[in-house]
Amino acid sequence: MTPSPTPTFFASPAVRIGISISVATGLYGVSFGALSSASGLDFWQTMALSLLLFSGGSQFAFIGVVAGGGSGIAAMSASALLGIRNGVYGMQLNALLRPSGWRRLASAHVTIDESTATATGQTVQLEQKRGFWVAGLGIFVLWNLFTAVGALLGDALGDPKQWGLDGAAVAAFLGLLWPRIKALQPAAIAVVCAVATLLVVPFVPPGVPILAAALVAGVIGWFRRGHEGEGMEPDLEPYEHDAEAHHGGHRAAAGGHEKEQP
Repeated sequence: MTPSPTPTFFASPAVRIGISISVATGLYGVSFGALSSASGLDFWQTMALSLLLFSGGSQFAFIGVVAGGGSGIAAMSASALLGIRNGVYGMQLNALLRPSGWRRLASAHVTIDESTATATGQTVQLEQKRGFWVAGLGIFVLWNLFTAVGALLGDALGDPKQWGLDGAAVAAFLGLLWPRIKALQPAAIAVVCAVATLLVVPFVPPGVPILAAALVAGVIGWFRRGHEGEGMEPDLEPYEHDAEAHHGGHRAAAGGHEKEQP
C-alpha cells in the first residue's frame, strides 16, 4: 500500500487537537491566578509559580498548603509529590521524540498531562512531535497569560473569605483528583488516605497532613498485590476512539503474524 501523504502543519490532526486543548486548559489558569492571590501570594509570586513550576496539580497543591498556613517546605513537598508523574512522562517522551540540545530542556519543561496525551495519541513520529510542541507551548503561553488575568482579578476581589475562595483551592484540587478515580481500588486508597489526613490534622502543622496521606498511599502501594493500570498515564485521551481502533489494529496484525508462522 502507498503510505498516505503527511498533512500540512495546520491540517494536522495533532496540531488541531493541540490547539483546542491549549485553549481549554489555558483558560483554567484564571482560576489558579485568582486562588493564588486569595491564598496570600502577590502577583509576581503567582506568576513565578506558573512560569517556573508549570504543573497545574502541583501548583494547586502548593497554594492549598500556603492558604492553610503551612510552611514553604511543606508546600514544596506536597507539590513535588504530584510532580512525580511528569518525570515518568518525560522518560516515555524522551524515548518517543528523542529531543536533543536545547529542545531537550524545553521539552522537559512543557511535559505535562496534555502534551503527553496529544503526542502519544499519534502513530507517526512527525505528528507526535507536532502534537507535543503545539499542546505544550500553547498551554504554557495561555496558562501564564490567564494566570496573570486571574491574579489581577484576585487582587480586586478583596477579602477572599467574602467570596468563599479560602476553601476554593481545596475544591479545585479535588476537581483535578476526581476524574482519576476510575476503579474500586484507587477509590478505596483515596478513602483511606482521606481518613488518615483527618486523623492527623489536629496534631501536626498545616501541610503535613497531605504528606502523611502520601506516606499511607505509598505503604499501601508497596504491599498490595496485583497491578493497577490507572495512575501514571495522562489525565486525558484526546484520541480515545482512534486509540481503540489503533490498538485493535495492532491486535489483529499480531494475530495475522501468528497465523503465518509455521
